[in-house]
Amino acid sequence: MEKNNSELVSVSLSMLIKLAKPAASLKLFRSRVRAPQSGGYLSRTKGRGMEFDEVRMYQPGDDIRSIDWRVTARTGTTHTKLFREERERPVFISVDYRASMQFATRGVFKSVQAAKLAGLLAWVAERHGDRVGGQIFTDNACRELKPQNGKQAVLHFFNALVKTETRQTPINIEQVIGRLSHHVKPGSLVYIISDFRGINHRTENYLTKLARHCEVIMILVFDPLESQLPHKGQYRFTDTTTDIVVDMGDKQRVMNYQKKFQQHEDYLHALAKKLNIRLLRCATNEQPVNILR
Repeated sequence: MEKNNSELVSVSLSMLIKLAKPAASLKLFRSRVRAPQSGGYLSRTKGRGMEFDEVRMYQPGDDIRSIDWRVTARTGTTHTKLFREERERPVFISVDYRASMQFATRGVFKSVQAAKLAGLLAWVAERHGDRVGGQIFTDNACRELKPQNGKQAVLHFFNALVKTETRQTPINIEQVIGRLSHHVKPGSLVYIISDFRGINHRTENYLTKLARHCEVIMILVFDPLESQLPHKGQYRFTDTTTDIVVDMGDKQRVMNYQKKFQQHEDYLHALAKKLNIRLLRCATNEQPVNILR
């Protein structure tokens, strides 16, 4: 195995910095324009065309309405207009570090995978000229970082991912999303990277508020064992304080376990569809850069 054991279970600053190179091949999701129920159109960015910034060569995924036809005709190469609102869009990355994320049977811990996804996104946002901020939460603490420009903002975010706060004030995912809906400004691009354990219908109210004015992408991080148990054998699981042994010969128990995960995933898919937001899946043994492509 090429990676040392520490990189499988914990996050280091050097690990996150090294993600700058693979991040160069990625692009952030483009904001959509959708029609709210009240009629008309609601732009989910601050706006197009408010303040022209520069012209660059056309890239796949660019809005064809932004093509600069004069420059295109003069150079013979398609060019796109950029606007300051699009280039300085706040990108807010929420990362789940709760106890349920400190787990994996293959690849890296779910928390490490979440940090890698966040690191890639932060580098891409910085390269695009966007402001980078975020939220890191555990079972007992939640910290928000105001979006800022430049590599210093990325490094500030990385340091928060490496050195998490330790408090003794229990917080659940409903409260975390509630804080997110208050801290994030309209027009932001918001990534929530989590296993979404504990999400419920009350959380929907905060997500609805968030999705109404921001572009939201949820990234479900999971271990392959959570979605598909082995067909036979006995397996011991521990959280360092409690041990359990699961007998795969108990077919009903195995079916109930897999059904529970499937219901969780189905709920997230239905929620994403209802709120018109994106949902990605990333297993602990997958390459994060491939998921974000």
